[in-house]
Parts: sequence; structure tokens; C-alpha cells
Amino acid sequence: MKIYSGFNIPQNYYNSIILIGNFDGVHLGHQKLFRKAREYKKKFKCKIGVVTFNPMPKMFFNKNLKHFKLMSTTQKITQFKKQKVDFLINQKFSKSFSKIKAELFIKNYLNKKIKAKVLFVSNNFRFGNKREGDTGLLRYYENKYNYKLIIPSPLKKNKKIISSTKIRKLLSNGNLNKANLYLTRNWTIEGKVKRGRKIGGKIGFATCNIDIGNYVIAKPGVYSVKAKIGKNKKKLNGIANLGFRPTFNQNKILLEVNLFNFNKNIYYKKLTVEFVKFIRKEKKFKSIKQLTNQIKKDIRVAKLSLK
Repeated sequence: MKIYSGFNIPQNYYNSIILIGNFDGVHLGHQKLFRKAREYKKKFKCKIGVVTFNPMPKMFFNKNLKHFKLMSTTQKITQFKKQKVDFLINQKFSKSFSKIKAELFIKNYLNKKIKAKVLFVSNNFRFGNKREGDTGLLRYYENKYNYKLIIPSPLKKNKKIISSTKIRKLLSNGNLNKANLYLTRNWTIEGKVKRGRKIGGKIGFATCNIDIGNYVIAKPGVYSVKAKIGKNKKKLNGIANLGFRPTFNQNKILLEVNLFNFNKNIYYKKLTVEFVKFIRKEKKFKSIKQLTNQIKKDIRVAKLSLK
């Protein structure tokens, strides 16, 4: 898959099938769009391209929206490759870009720059200055700018639409099983291991500390996890605490991972952490002894869930 930072692409990618959106999570609903796009690829014998925006427009306009993303750009690229995407336009979302009039975006970007043949968007897609553009406008200009518009119906489970918003809510409620089901994989956080206060080591449970950055905050608590170090494909079993460590008066959200049967120094290396099972919510303990006894119980539960 080729990656471009803007709409200036080689001519061999003109007249492609273009999917536009954030695709945060690349979940079951998104995967339905990609399956449909692959059907059109077979029919029209052309390539599939994705147009996405960085930062996500919602985060650009709301600077206070810190913990929102289900996945990093790197993770998203990995999932696009699995969906057989031929090229990605990862457009920087800026103040000037946000002010482009909706029709000019269609005319100058979708038509002139990339000559889109088929457009796939969700039914609530909005674009252009002050979000003036919608699917109705795309439909209106369909013939003028020579593209076919496809708006697949949203995927539903139990009469409820599967969406990134829904998955964020499931994670915040501690419903990890259903979130993972909708993602079709374990929800995963990537981050560099940083130096912490070394409290875990002092009480017999050394941890890898990770700042979760812009990732959505799942329900604070204890999880069983699988982790990979750097580019190593081998997965290590472990237990993680996501939260504020109330026993130690931590005031910043932190992910701490204790890897079983592992004692190497991996400071500043990337750790990829898959959340497998929610074990319990975060709790303040009256003493270190109470905490260590609980951690031992949590580890037993975690090991059973990872078999």
C-alpha cells in the first residue's frame, strides 16, 4: 500500500474507488464498506484508495478532546493493508484545509486531483467549510464531476449501529468483550515504555509504564493482556492496570503492564498491548499488603483468561 500526505498522487491511481472517513477502529461497520469496495474493484478493474485526516477533525476543532482515538495512525495503516487498500491519502487537517468550500473540495480535490471514479462515504458524512457538505451535496454533483456515489447502510447488531462512538462507550463501560467483538480483534494500545516511580518493583510486581497519549480511556481497572516488544512478533502474557493508582495518589491516567516471567530492561522501547479481559475496576487499598494480596489474585485470574 502506497501512502501519500496529500492529494497529489501518481496518474496510475486516478479513476479509483475512494473511501473517505476517519475509520477509527476499522471495525465491523468499516469492514462492510471495504468488502463492498472490493466488489466494485473486481467489477471496474481499478484500485482502492482511502482518504483520511490527521488529526481527526473532531479533535482539531475541540482542543480539549484529548482521549478519543481507538487506534494510532500506524495501527490504522496496518488494518488498511489487511483490507487490501492500494493507497492511502493521509491528509493533514489544518485551519486552511477546514475552510475549503464543499463544492470546491469535490471539484478541485476529488475530481481534478484524484479523478475519483466511485466514492464510498457513510450516511452521516459531512465535509467542507463549517461542515456545509453532506451526502445530498455529493449526490447533487455526481454527474457533473463524473463519479458514482455509494452510501452503504450502516451495519447493525441487535438493531443498534456498530460505530466508533459505540465502541468507545463499550470500552469506557468496561464491556471489553463486546468492544473486541466489534473490532474483530483485541483492542490495542501502542506506546513507549517510560521510567516511572518504580513502585511496582518495590512491592514485587515490576511494571512497564506507558503514557496512553490520545487513546480513549477504557474503564479504569485491571486487565489481562498480551504484549509485544518493538518489532518482535512473539506475544507475552501479562496483567495491566489502567488508571490513576488511587492507593499511591497518582493524578494522571497511566497504563502499567506486568509481564509474566519477564525481567528485562525495555525502557524507551515500543510496547504493543492487547486488552484481552477486564478483571476488575480500580480500587483504593488501605495498605500495601492488601494491594499485593489482591494483585496475586488478579494474576491468577489473568493467567486463566490467557490460556
